[in-house]
Amino acid sequence: MMRRIAATAAVVVALAALGACGGGDGDADPTPSTTGGGAAAGPVTVEHRYGTTTVEAPPRRIVSLDNQWTDVLVALDAPLVGAALDPSAPDGRWPWQDRIPAEVEGIAVTDSTIPFEAVAALDPDLIVITWFAQGEQDYERLSQIAPTIPLLGDEQVDRWQDIASVAGQVLRDEAGARRLVDEADRRVEALRRELPGLEGRTYALANYVPGDAIYVVADPDDGASELFASLGMEIDPELLALAGGASGRVELSLERIGELDSDLLVLLTNGADPDTIPGFADLPAVRSGAVALLDLASISGLNTPSPLSIPYSLDRLRPALEAAAT
Repeated sequence: MMRRIAATAAVVVALAALGACGGGDGDADPTPSTTGGGAAAGPVTVEHRYGTTTVEAPPRRIVSLDNQWTDVLVALDAPLVGAALDPSAPDGRWPWQDRIPAEVEGIAVTDSTIPFEAVAALDPDLIVITWFAQGEQDYERLSQIAPTIPLLGDEQVDRWQDIASVAGQVLRDEAGARRLVDEADRRVEALRRELPGLEGRTYALANYVPGDAIYVVADPDDGASELFASLGMEIDPELLALAGGASGRVELSLERIGELDSDLLVLLTNGADPDTIPGFADLPAVRSGAVALLDLASISGLNTPSPLSIPYSLDRLRPALEAAAT
């Protein structure tokens, strides 16, 4: 759970969008290249963290071991035969995942073990996975089952738009992938026009682990930062300074809660009362009402964002956004 949250935010530590990596340094292009006559006719080669993967033909049996990939593939009506059950979600699925077809096999996973045998039993011709692959060894073992696409870059969470771009080329449905991204962009742009006061405001996306610490997204290139950046917001510069350029999340002891002095505070409380933390009530976002105390589902939808999770989480985040924009 500590890795997930780093990959969802604990979910920021414990949970794995609090995390989109895109191209690692923000400049890399995750778009696959094609050989042999173009994407529609020939193989597609995808560049990723561990090298390249070539998909010779449009896949017919895809196994997804990642929520972002699952959501994108469902939105594109891809031929999913198996999708990981999230161990943090009730019944393994988040509320926005009710569109997953009933015939898609649920794959039981834990935060530390990939069920290789269960994956192989589904006879996939493509496997997709991100942070759940703990290292290159996991990727190589999956690749022995079928061509595998892992994290596209070096961040903890891929940008879902980059996942969609890769999915569109692998599925030979680039137009569908572009429509998916365009629809999401229009939704966010409409909200940005409605709340122009968000431009230049700072935010903190954090996970409060009672008795431990607070873990805060501190990487503008991480997928968990994408939505807020699209709204014209930025990570509190003091948090970036604390991270020292490292990707992922920064850990704050409870005594340093005053560092969360951003205009907007989005917090997973893990069922605890944050008012018991000395200094919480004095934070600027708490005083102004620009604080969103979200449940695990809503935070997960922001930490590992997808075209299906973002609308769900935005509905619950909107009151705090409106307060931050005033």
